[in-house]
Amino acid sequence: MITSVQNQQVKQWKKLHQKKHREKTNSFLVEGIHLVEEAYYSGWEIEMIIVREGTELTSWMKTITYQYVNDAVCKELSQTEAPQGILAVVTMQYHPDTFGSHTLLLDGVQDPGNVGTMIRTADAAGFQHVVLGKGTVDVYNEKVIRASQGSIFHVAISEQPLEDVIVQLKQQQTTIYATALEEATPISHIVPKTPLAIIMGNEGAGISTDILHAADQRITIPILGEAESLNVSVAAGIFMYHMIN
Repeated sequence: MITSVQNQQVKQWKKLHQKKHREKTNSFLVEGIHLVEEAYYSGWEIEMIIVREGTELTSWMKTITYQYVNDAVCKELSQTEAPQGILAVVTMQYHPDTFGSHTLLLDGVQDPGNVGTMIRTADAAGFQHVVLGKGTVDVYNEKVIRASQGSIFHVAISEQPLEDVIVQLKQQQTTIYATALEEATPISHIVPKTPLAIIMGNEGAGISTDILHAADQRITIPILGEAESLNVSVAAGIFMYHMIN
């Protein structure tokens, strides 16, 4: 059992909270029994399970390399207020640049809760691929993973320039819909053409000009009350479910 937060292994695990170290090691931390199980049952490679003393291991966990730690070490590694006592080091997966009938493109979406929620909704709505463009938060950010509720393990997710992705999608006869507040067609007037892709933009600035101009059509959700706009993840859910009908 590891009992010191100064232990070198603990320090290496803690570095996985940093994007640069995740990229260097090609691995990331997952916390909580639900997310660890989602990673395992979705076929992702688990390098190590970190277990707080007194926490019961399931039968499949015992087939993987695991390390017991005391409560102080568990709290040092945890990013939640009430740690469940189970963490895992998981190997990143890279998905090929192939797209199905429904793709979600994120342009500069910075809030990890929004990104995680959109990935979760994309999974629920049957979208096959989510692309995180420039300025969008890292998919392996702990808050993104938690907000996705494990959907990062179910949907193909890639991080690449949207300009390049849009060119490739158009070569595959994909219709690109950009969400916007101005000069846009109300979503109720849209008859979706598949394959299709929906672009969601930054929480404050929206979609960047170049990306917006590359789209085939601009679409919007009418605001019927006094609210200035919808939360981007709420809007994405409405757009995605409309487009699968």
